[in-house]
Amino acid sequence: MAGAPRPMLPRAGAACRARPRTTLTLIPGLMIKAHSQRILQPFSAQVQIAESEGARALSIDGDLWELQFIYANGRGTKVSPGQRRGRFTRAAHIRHCDLQRVIDNPSTDEGEVDQRIIELAQFLLGATLPFEAADRYEYWLLDPTDDSPLALIFSCVDASEMAAFPRLTEWTALPAAVMPIDTTEAERSRSYGPVNYRLERSVAERAGTKPKARWFTRRNHDDEEFPPFLIREDWAGDEQRDLCQRYLARQAPRLLMLHGVGMEERRRMEEAAKANALDVARFYPLYPEVADHQIMDKIRIEARLRMAAGETAYAMGRRDGVLYQ
Repeated sequence: MAGAPRPMLPRAGAACRARPRTTLTLIPGLMIKAHSQRILQPFSAQVQIAESEGARALSIDGDLWELQFIYANGRGTKVSPGQRRGRFTRAAHIRHCDLQRVIDNPSTDEGEVDQRIIELAQFLLGATLPFEAADRYEYWLLDPTDDSPLALIFSCVDASEMAAFPRLTEWTALPAAVMPIDTTEAERSRSYGPVNYRLERSVAERAGTKPKARWFTRRNHDDEEFPPFLIREDWAGDEQRDLCQRYLARQAPRLLMLHGVGMEERRRMEEAAKANALDVARFYPLYPEVADHQIMDKIRIEARLRMAAGETAYAMGRRDGVLYQ
């Protein structure tokens, strides 16, 4: 934002060893709220959020934290209680293993590190991940046969946020550029498009020519059946069913971050996640439960061996941020 003073920021360090989970500690006199919610749409992760009055830290893997600040709008308008003055702006990235260093050495050649960073760093060092899921208000594309949930479009934490979301009736798949899915030789010979976009079209066709969507409050609709992995899997056609299963299987390391998934469904995704061990290694700290520890241990051992051989699970680049990573 033009004219806004930039806070003093630490730089993200090199990759480091994962820290053990610790017990949540609160800083006396400081109000920091922590929760997690799904990144939609498309679904790409369960993002962890620790928020103070003027700043917040977000992460989709518990390692790399994105720091955002609220800059005052400078127009002198009154702000109602509970409302923010200004909008969050991305400012920096910092790895979990650098948090203590920032706390111990808050001075840099350019000045003192912003106090809001120190406060969030202290909070995160004592936090146990993953944070509780809080986005219980869900906006679903509906199946026209019975108006039941077909595919999740949006979710939010507070009911007051629902009015701010657009009235979309389209479901979007995670792009192939972010999550490539292998195609068969037959598909390549016929120049078929990526699985991601073909499933997207299938969902649109199933929703009908006049698609409908509606908001649900998850805890107030216990009689409703919600697809555990955010999209219906009961497709009538073999091709559509195959596209859906291939998409979910490739997305499995991310889907395992979801809260409230039954153990049998979770075990199914753990099996599917075997094919993408490096993704599992990255997102594992945010899995709320594990159905089969033996499967998960084997996947993580494979990931460690591959990373020791030089493979990388993730490298910071132009897509850095909580969206898509």
